[in-house]
Amino acid sequence: MDHSQHVRLTSDELTESTLDDAVIYGPGDEKIGSVAHVHGSGATAKVVIDVGGFLGIGAKRVAVSATDLDFMRDEGGDVHAVTTWTKDQLKGMPEHHD
Repeated sequence: MDHSQHVRLTSDELTESTLDDAVIYGPGDEKIGSVAHVHGSGATAKVVIDVGGFLGIGAKRVAVSATDLDFMRDEGGDVHAVTTWTKDQLKGMPEHHD
């Protein structure tokens, strides 16, 4: 997927309602997870990502800063993010518990 034409989200758009279920793509443009939920909003938001598993079953949840992900909208308006982390790197992070 060519992300160069996608519109980056502003800090004000980094909210639960905007980011919920957004797909996270890794460095090889492969799907590595999805947003489970968000704590806070804006530049200080923590994004909880489901990594691995199938349809949410067996997935590990990890929390990262929203600013560590590059959130954007594609031509159809769907929100997604890209990161330099691989799926294995995310799986290696501490598990998030609410």
